[in-house]
Amino acid sequence: MTDPVSSIRNLGPAFEQSCARAGIHSAEALRDLGADAAYARLLQNGQRPHFIGYYVLVMGLQGRPWNDCKGEEKKALRVKFDAIKARAHDPVQSEFERMMNLIGVREA
Repeated sequence: MTDPVSSIRNLGPAFEQSCARAGIHSAEALRDLGADAAYARLLQNGQRPHFIGYYVLVMGLQGRPWNDCKGEEKKALRVKFDAIKARAHDPVQSEFERMMNLIGVREA
């Protein structure tokens, strides 16, 4: 039996649903991917980029409170987030995926 994504600290049902849409169906799979690869996959599957969401994921995978990220560590994560977003987020494709989900072409 596998643990749900929401069993990871800081990650709730909405994040779990986003992961499922991106093909990440368990806490183990999320841990195996790591924060950067998992977040890139979320963006490639239509998730809107949001820095707080990224660092909440990073903190959760480290077993830390979401608001534990501060100072230089937060600045370094921002640099990583911006690089992931630049590589993985296509706003046109994301909007297309959102519309397909709204009209029921793809399961939401």
